[in-house]
Amino acid sequence: MAKTFKPGDPAPPFDLPTAGGGRVSLASLKGKRVVLYFYPKDDTPGCTLEALNFTEKAKSFGAANTVVLGVSRDSVAKHDKFAAKHGLKVQLGADETGEVTEAYGVWGEKTLYGRTFMGIERATFLIDAKGKLVRSWRKVRVPGHVEDVLKVVNVQDAK
Repeated sequence: MAKTFKPGDPAPPFDLPTAGGGRVSLASLKGKRVVLYFYPKDDTPGCTLEALNFTEKAKSFGAANTVVLGVSRDSVAKHDKFAAKHGLKVQLGADETGEVTEAYGVWGEKTLYGRTFMGIERATFLIDAKGKLVRSWRKVRVPGHVEDVLKVVNVQDAK
């Protein structure tokens, strides 16, 4: 599962359908930084809190020329319901084939309550305007995470 990326490595390309009937690709975001966050499942407590936290800081990320994109293996229809129910202001990409979660090394074996299953590791990647990885956060804990990412984005902005 866990691929290791170093700062400066090219980010794996992606092209995904999004909630609201759009598409987003890494190539289409050239010139902007990207916060690419992977989460296990729409409308579950931790995933909802993370999406709401990113939504709350969406203007701050936008002001720093940074696009926030959440990715799970849920369908576009599920993303549409999730975004509408919670008023989300971040793009949600549907990786139903699993290609993107595999490319970023966030799909693998997980254990919960003694049960082992395949799932998405909660992880976030910061990609610069040229498509290179700046930083990654693995095995993310939701409380305080969005603030940490925003701090790093703002430090990058100051450079």
